[in-house]
Amino acid sequence: MTVRGERCGVLVVVLPSDLATPAVTEELADIAETLGHALRVADRHTDLYRRTRGARPLSVPAEMQWGLLPGQACTGPEFDLHAYWEPSYTSGGHVLDWCATEQELTLVVANGTGPDTPSALVSTLALNAIRNARRAGLDLVGQASLTDQALYGQHRGERSLSALLLSFDRATGEVRVVDAGSPTVWRDRGTVTERIHLERQLPLGMFEDTVYATQGLRVLPGDRLVFVACDRGEPPPDAGDAALDRSVRRAIGRTRRTACADTPRAVVRALREKAPGGLPDDVLVLCLDWHGRSAGRSPATGEDREDLPGPPAV
Repeated sequence: MTVRGERCGVLVVVLPSDLATPAVTEELADIAETLGHALRVADRHTDLYRRTRGARPLSVPAEMQWGLLPGQACTGPEFDLHAYWEPSYTSGGHVLDWCATEQELTLVVANGTGPDTPSALVSTLALNAIRNARRAGLDLVGQASLTDQALYGQHRGERSLSALLLSFDRATGEVRVVDAGSPTVWRDRGTVTERIHLERQLPLGMFEDTVYATQGLRVLPGDRLVFVACDRGEPPPDAGDAALDRSVRRAIGRTRRTACADTPRAVVRALREKAPGGLPDDVLVLCLDWHGRSAGRSPATGEDREDLPGPPAV
């Protein structure tokens, strides 16, 4: 059962062999999707399903985080987006958000600042400030600036957040980026896996009235972007953590043929095995598969339209 690409359960139906036809299977898939949406609505009114799904109770910071984040997946005609983070039951510092309109996909990824309640409060303030700015119609620079002011006003620079804000044009694949001391971004294109080096700016909330600027890049149909956020301290710009970078590159290469929905967990597992000294306790991996827009296809429904141009040939 999925809701906009997010897996929320499995519907098991036992049928006689003469009824297990493709038509029946397709009908059951439609029922599973409807049931997934019904469970999502019911989740707002009862704790039953969350208690059933959980293997053990969440910590208070983790409860704050799970209640704040939009979910773990989102799909559209042009993209598949899936995330995974550890620890699932005691984390509290991860920041992840997205917003999809007909024109663009907006993403926010931020390094966790620890599993404690103060970190969860920083994440809560930052994410609500970003959403407030976005819903007020501000661009990426405005969202970063408002969040920077909100965090600095509350913590006076004692607590900051390293974040990455991105806006993808769904028609062209053009991307605008604000890198505020960001998580690392990796691109898997064809058989080449490489880290995308951005101009790192100051983390959100570090100083008063920080001025942010956007950068640009472009994704092509078939590209895979992998975002790795872990609280391992901020290395100097452009230097990075060479040993960890090698491990990330190998992990992404090993999961090249893995479906987008399974890639984040596979990358975390590979990093747990291969990263020098192991990964920090808090790690978030986000995978974005970019399909691009086919000529004449509606961004909202995927139905054919003649007035929408496809991406230019490259």
